[in-house]
Amino acid sequence: MKFTDFNLNPNIEDAIQAMGYQDATPIQEAAIPLAIEGKDLIACAQTGTGKTAAYLLPVMHLLLEGDAPKSNSVSCIIIAPTRELAIQIDQQLEGMSYFAPLSTVAIYGGSDVGNWEKQRNAIKNGADIIVATPGRLIQHFNQGYLKTDDLKFLVLDEADRMLDMGFQEDISNIVSKLPKERQTLMFSATMPPKIRGLAKKILQDPEEITFKVSTTAEGVLQGAYMAFDNQKANILKGILVGNEEKLPTVFVFCGTKIKVKELAKDMKKWGLKAEPFQSDLEQREREQIMQDFKNKQFQVLVATDIVSRGIDIDDVSMVINYDVPNDPEDYVHRVGRTARAERKGYAVTLINPRDCGKFRRIEELIEKEVVKVPLPETYGEQPSYSTERRGNGGGHRGGNRNGGGNKGGSRKPRGNYNKRPRKAE
Repeated sequence: MKFTDFNLNPNIEDAIQAMGYQDATPIQEAAIPLAIEGKDLIACAQTGTGKTAAYLLPVMHLLLEGDAPKSNSVSCIIIAPTRELAIQIDQQLEGMSYFAPLSTVAIYGGSDVGNWEKQRNAIKNGADIIVATPGRLIQHFNQGYLKTDDLKFLVLDEADRMLDMGFQEDISNIVSKLPKERQTLMFSATMPPKIRGLAKKILQDPEEITFKVSTTAEGVLQGAYMAFDNQKANILKGILVGNEEKLPTVFVFCGTKIKVKELAKDMKKWGLKAEPFQSDLEQREREQIMQDFKNKQFQVLVATDIVSRGIDIDDVSMVINYDVPNDPEDYVHRVGRTARAERKGYAVTLINPRDCGKFRRIEELIEKEVVKVPLPETYGEQPSYSTERRGNGGGHRGGNRNGGGNKGGSRKPRGNYNKRPRKAE
């Protein structure tokens, strides 16, 4: 389906054409017509499928086609779980509304006093669309100048992530301040019971759209190495060093921000261009790092799961899970950073013996066995992969650090990017 088939406001069509958009994704094809009809909507689709445009385009169209709002009232509030996602939505909104007489502002936290003043002034002047994180939006509400009497739309993006981050009370607080007569659109990557419970409370007779979730994109070639913790850094070095041209943009995900800092420092010693991205950074530092990564000013972004959802960076060549995520869903979102928009990409996971159980649950979730690639003998003995159920940890060592592990059988070991793992059948 072409975007022109939606018969959107001409100002929007001009912007879409300028941005090079032609074909709608399945979630856009399903959601946009229903939203234009004025339906409340709960939509579930995995990361990277075009959910942002699926709600921005109909909201913008309805605002442009409807009656002019009051000058000091907000017409639409879009709530996102993180500052990074709020900024990204605002940037996409800015592009899509380039030719349209709509005012927008991103509302998020930070220590910059000037940013607060800019947000406050935009709200007082009556921004048509606000993109906000929950906590900062409530702060502006509490100041008394955020008027929503004429609000027509509420959008919750990454709703599952917001609940995971403990924002349910904040969302309820915000909803209680809004007119009951409004259109509410909820978008989520997963659909656990708590999301359905929230939808039941704040949506009215919603239409539901659900695409297959908890699967990785077809274009991702996935592989894993079994490794002891003291082998991981050398494996990472073997994958990356010397392959900068083949891997211009790489995400490396770690379980803790301490490991993020340590690993980024190590990679710089290896001669790689790498930057850490974690919550200790000031907001302006995080924005600059993300912008530099998008512009390919450095090769490797080392991060915690703060960027595994909602950040739209095209053409990421590889995702490396240095640590196996605790939540199987987070694996899907991490891997979803690559192979976007039908491109090809690579995902490698380093599994220590304690994490066999976690990875087994990931394989159950994605309904696919990820090939375990043997390590070259130069790395020493490697642990074996166990699918036995052994409590939360799962797995067993299959040997020890000094011997007894699985050397990977008779196949010739592969240890660098030029010898990529085969795709699991």
